[in-house]
Amino acid sequence: MHKIVFLDRATVAPHIALRRPRFDHELIEFARTTPEEVVARLTGASIAIVNKVPLTGEVLARLPALRLIALAATGTDCVDKSYCQRKGIAVANIRGYAVNTVPEHTFALILALRRNIVAYRNDVLAGEWQKAGQFCFFHHPIRDLAGARLGIIGEGVLGQRVAELARAFGMVPLFAAHKGVRGLGPLYTPWQEVLETSDVITLHSPLTPQTRGMIAMPEFQAMKRRPLIVNAARGGLVYENELVRALDAGLVAGAGFDVAAEEPPSMESPLMRAAGRPNVIVTPHVAWASDEAQQALADQLIDNIENFVAGRPTNLVEGAF
Repeated sequence: MHKIVFLDRATVAPHIALRRPRFDHELIEFARTTPEEVVARLTGASIAIVNKVPLTGEVLARLPALRLIALAATGTDCVDKSYCQRKGIAVANIRGYAVNTVPEHTFALILALRRNIVAYRNDVLAGEWQKAGQFCFFHHPIRDLAGARLGIIGEGVLGQRVAELARAFGMVPLFAAHKGVRGLGPLYTPWQEVLETSDVITLHSPLTPQTRGMIAMPEFQAMKRRPLIVNAARGGLVYENELVRALDAGLVAGAGFDVAAEEPPSMESPLMRAAGRPNVIVTPHVAWASDEAQQALADQLIDNIENFVAGRPTNLVEGAF
């Protein structure tokens, strides 16, 4: 019988159904797990389900029964994949489930910022409409999406879907070449050109050693058109303190972030200190979390576990098995 332990069930909404695998098993669920609790909770488990709880090589070395890490997410940066590869621990992740929810959230942020929805809402609540004495007022600029250039960093399924929506709005999508890399082919626009000519820049890249901090002050200073910066990928892609400096200096027009370098962020973090500005929107890493997407994730998660036990594993992470 397999012992399955879900270390952070609260990262999937409680109303989302998680069906029981169709094989003999014991399933134990914890709402959340601290790093110090991992070993005790996974002792004897052959299958671990995890979303964001770190599984380091040091921790995994103390769990000899573990055979599968089933990620309830696409991102794999919380798992020491090189250790898993050396020790034959399979790692499976979730794919394709967020093809609608993340791009839609991305455009919700873009539209809200481009049209200054938050600033106008704040003005209405503050009585500015009544003070205006007419049917409308113009405290904040409003810009169309049609004709604007959208720089997309990340050309995977999410980046591609964002490009589709951009074209529907009449935008001009540009896929940024990987930073520091040339000769990637006709799909890509040179990195520097994307920085210099985009009206909106949106990030859809994984967090890796190569992408960590890819947007910092040199990149902000290269943004000649004062673009909006939208990040629904990973917080570590952008240095938050330098984002705030860029906002202060007027190098960017605004920021829409669904992620933070540390989650949850401290109220004293640069991102949270900027969150009250009318040209900044911070949401709590929920771009992925439409009900439809969460249910697809939960179903695929159990599919991955059942398929592994049946000897036909799916969605194995490259470099981890």
